[in-house]
Amino acid sequence: MFQFTTLAALVSLAASVAAAPAASDCTGTISSLDDVSAAVKCTTVVINSFTVPAGETFNLDLAQGTTVTMNGDVTFGNKTWEGPLFQVSGKDITFNGNGHTFNGNGPFYWDGQGGNGGITKPAPMMKIKISGTYTNVKVLNSPARVYSVSNPAALTMSQLTIDDSLGDQPNSKSGGKAAGHNTDGFDCSTTNLVIQDSTIMNQDDCLAINKGSNITFQRNTCSGGHGISVGSISSDATVSNIQILNNKVINNDQALRIKTKADATDASVSGVTYSGNTGTGLRMFGVLIDQSYPDTLGTPGNGVQVSGINFVGTTNTLTVNSGAQRAAVNCGVGSCTGTWDWSALKISGGSAGKIVNFSGIKNFSQ
Repeated sequence: MFQFTTLAALVSLAASVAAAPAASDCTGTISSLDDVSAAVKCTTVVINSFTVPAGETFNLDLAQGTTVTMNGDVTFGNKTWEGPLFQVSGKDITFNGNGHTFNGNGPFYWDGQGGNGGITKPAPMMKIKISGTYTNVKVLNSPARVYSVSNPAALTMSQLTIDDSLGDQPNSKSGGKAAGHNTDGFDCSTTNLVIQDSTIMNQDDCLAINKGSNITFQRNTCSGGHGISVGSISSDATVSNIQILNNKVINNDQALRIKTKADATDASVSGVTYSGNTGTGLRMFGVLIDQSYPDTLGTPGNGVQVSGINFVGTTNTLTVNSGAQRAAVNCGVGSCTGTWDWSALKISGGSAGKIVNFSGIKNFSQ
């Protein structure tokens, strides 16, 4: 009986495997959305230049091990909807943009309000749900947030360009403010992610880590926005083992920030290392660690435990503007813990900020 049962199980398994659709060793070419369903059956996918119709998502659900190459630019039609405009998913994917562009036509949406009001904007513009590599892609004029990253296994994103610099200028709908708003570069809630060698020009966080672990952000240039952020941290979120290395932050509100929500509970941030970063033209702060979000230096909550925030290795060198604060730390009572080594942090310009409810910062003075 055992042998018969085992044989029957094997026959059943073989039949199910045979029935499962398998990716083909072929090349699928995409020149319109009509081509997508056939193309993703191949393990080589080529994207030509085309326009995605308004209100539709360019969605690639790829077979494991697929290589994607862009041979042209992709432009998205205009419609007030939630998006996303592009989504890619799959495991062990090699995605090479060859320097080509995803154009979100941001000026159609920009009204100075981003996700806080005004017309509905596709956000995020780009959902990345792959493991493997994603490289040499340009995003131009995102309607609001650019990348949402939730990789299923290790992913390296490199040599990317986000250019929302046009949004620095006001338009007829923005009331004299910058027209682009909430144009975060990378929103990450994930593990085992490297983002490197990229340029981000925007009006909000260059990087925002909302939860996750084993994330490295290195050798990137952030221009015009709100700097490199851990947070905002909500209830039940855990962030650990974050490496912020050798980045350049230019003309941002602050260079390096950790922001936790005042009402958050049962959350933690630990093991964040800053090394070799530079910042110039910083408008408000050099370093800001604030547990009062969404306020700035308001009444801090104490439901997020923060520990192991270190500036070590190669010196982090920041220069703030005359009206800015060099470093401000606003902890809840008892929620910032341990000893933090800030020996590799040098900040010039502006004035000293306050350190509230914490005495564990060592090897640093302002």
